[in-house]
Amino acid sequence: MTAVHIHLLLNHIPILGVLFGLLLLIYGAVKKTEEIERAGLVTFIVVALITVPVFFSGLRTAHLIGNLPDIPKDIITQHQAVAQFMLLAVVLLGAVALLSLRLSRRSQPVPQWIKTAVFVLATISSGLGVWTGSLGGQIRHSEVQADFSK
Repeated sequence: MTAVHIHLLLNHIPILGVLFGLLLLIYGAVKKTEEIERAGLVTFIVVALITVPVFFSGLRTAHLIGNLPDIPKDIITQHQAVAQFMLLAVVLLGAVALLSLRLSRRSQPVPQWIKTAVFVLATISSGLGVWTGSLGGQIRHSEVQADFSK
């Protein structure tokens, strides 16, 4: 199995995982269910751990496919740049989620600023994930690049 296989196998997990965790967080907050909120936080931690190999397998993939014909190198460059921001955002999200879980285990209420930080980081990470995925899709899927508005 090559870096290309690993990247293609795992690359949707950060995008969908952050969104899933965000939905859990929102549902838990609306229903005032700590267990659901914790499930969202655990989701963010797992996604952060998976995002690291996704990013580095993507770097290796870029080197492997960068010289193939009909590969838009400018889109690869854009994809990598946005993916770096996503990596930072998701790893920070996972760290803040871990901090939040640790604080909640001490039977102290988690400060509201931490809950807000998790929500904001999850929203930013989700947006970056969609953007990164959209750019990544354009590398090999010309139908994503097509203008169907005409």
